[in-house]
Amino acid sequence: MFLPVIMAGGSGSRLWPLSRPLYPKQFLPLENNGHTLLQQTVQRLEKLDHLPPLLICNEEHRFLAAEQMRVKGTDHGGILLEPFGRNTAPAIALAAIGSMSNGNDPVLLVLAADHYMDDVAAFQEAVRKAQMAAEEGHLVTFGIKPTHPETGYGYVKAGEDGAQDYIPVESFVEKPDEVTAQRYLAEGGYYWNSGMFMFKASRYLEELGKYRPDILEACQHSMAHISADMDFLRIDTAAFEACPSESIDYAVMEHTDSAVVVPMEAGWSDVGSWSAVWEVNDKDEAGNVSHGDVAIHQSSNCLAYSQSRLVSLVGLDNIMVVETKDAVLVASRDSAQEVKTLVERLKTEQRKEVLQHREVYRPWGKYDAIDCEPRYQVKRITVNPGQKLSVQMHHHRSEHWVVVSGTALVGINGEEQLVAENQSVYIPLGATHFMANPGKIPLELIEVQSGAYLGEDDIVRFDDIYGRQ
Repeated sequence: MFLPVIMAGGSGSRLWPLSRPLYPKQFLPLENNGHTLLQQTVQRLEKLDHLPPLLICNEEHRFLAAEQMRVKGTDHGGILLEPFGRNTAPAIALAAIGSMSNGNDPVLLVLAADHYMDDVAAFQEAVRKAQMAAEEGHLVTFGIKPTHPETGYGYVKAGEDGAQDYIPVESFVEKPDEVTAQRYLAEGGYYWNSGMFMFKASRYLEELGKYRPDILEACQHSMAHISADMDFLRIDTAAFEACPSESIDYAVMEHTDSAVVVPMEAGWSDVGSWSAVWEVNDKDEAGNVSHGDVAIHQSSNCLAYSQSRLVSLVGLDNIMVVETKDAVLVASRDSAQEVKTLVERLKTEQRKEVLQHREVYRPWGKYDAIDCEPRYQVKRITVNPGQKLSVQMHHHRSEHWVVVSGTALVGINGEEQLVAENQSVYIPLGATHFMANPGKIPLELIEVQSGAYLGEDDIVRFDDIYGRQ
């Protein structure tokens, strides 16, 4: 039995406008099966003998991760929160240290939450082989047999001697240029570096202490004072802030003499661009991939992704169109890697479309900013059954709530009332108030905010069941 450690960080900027820092690609359904990449990562483990997975993510994504596990009815061993991004070496160290409490020393299977695999059985067979190597004290990396001269991945060069199921690693190689990648493919013995690993917790910490004792020490201090909050595990923020940032490849795998590679052919992709999304999805007879409300005519090899309205393509070839409620991307599939450059430009222009979607998820549900002008804003709010917004007040705005469906329990200055469909309630500026859904169906309402300042930071919370400040 092993412990899956699922790394659920990252932003996926090449998949803008769908993937954004506050709702990155691991939480998105990029296939028509409706499952997110995180959910698929967990589902891949179903026929393997493992402990409940430990998730690692940052504070901003904690409720997204917890909700996606809840929706699928998946047991997990907790969600470890990183107060700062410090790359993979420290994150894995935190998981290893935590897993060794009570004298345990499990084998860890380290997975990224944003990968795709077409052949689940091949993945599971590779894990079984890797587990045997890990139990013998090896540090295992999974090498993807290359199908083309890819320049976007690092490579693992395998040695010549080794057991049948795993091979000693000769070296790790940086992302090559096109000519070098073609040579790797022709020579053989080179594998794409998948970023997946397997080893005993104690062996990883032993090697980390040998090559990066500063990282190990900072992580040990960070885990010395850990606190539990619902599904979440919080570490010592000050201690972790002092931790150096480094990948597991640079910190350990490139130095250790215990690294081995398990070759894997599982239809793997890191889904790092829209062209990769096109590659992993089912296509029509003209090579088109469509998602959502899409109409395609006399077009071929295109990707059309619609989130909220009809998207139509006519007479196009090799084009990507991605529509969200507040942005549209149109690009050649050959230019998919350049989306990241565009996103960097939009960041310098401080465009809000880079950070978050118009529809924003909260632990109690979500809201959609339907309209926004200088002195008023209109939102459609959904509160899940049994959930409650914080007890709060605003200094700069009043609010008017109209219930569309369901029933709301509303409190204003200590007085509570039920508000049913087609009824409304007014929240004066400065009033202490809350809203909850006591019913069995989602509560839908329209909120109209009026005032001189309508920012989300004009919230003074007095009480919150989700532990938000």
